[in-house]
Amino acid sequence: MDFEEIYCEYFKEVYLFIKSLSHDENIAEEITQEAFFKALKAIEKFDGSKDIRAWLFTIAKNTYFSHYKRNKRQIDSNVVEESGMTVQIVNHLMNEEDAFAVHQFLHSMSEPYKEVFSLRTFGELPFEKIGLLFGKSAGWARVTYYRARKQIIEYMEEENYEKD
Repeated sequence: MDFEEIYCEYFKEVYLFIKSLSHDENIAEEITQEAFFKALKAIEKFDGSKDIRAWLFTIAKNTYFSHYKRNKRQIDSNVVEESGMTVQIVNHLMNEEDAFAVHQFLHSMSEPYKEVFSLRTFGELPFEKIGLLFGKSAGWARVTYYRARKQIIEYMEEENYEKD
């Protein structure tokens, strides 16, 4: 599959993913274009061990976070579903220092936890689609997401304990 086919097939999905993160059509368009440009420059590094869609989503997500850092935008708490443990994560993300710690820990997490958590939390993808990206079931995606979330909460509780 040549890059033009990849672009045509996945542009809309990547755009919608970024739009769900940014809640802004113009930013989504800009970041999607930038992400595909980065993908084009790095296509020879893609080894095919992952689904190309997951690879593109990872590039787009990282491009969005770089854009977010440059513009110092606040994370919209509506991006994350409201539940007991998730509210803790939202509260950490609302605090700039805690948000950096969460993102730093998220960056150090092993796969697939990091990717599944990001796709669910920041991309608002349903578990069924996340499972499809990895060639697994929705149940696998759900369990992986909750395990990742638990790791983040435990990490943040340790961090807060050390601050006190």
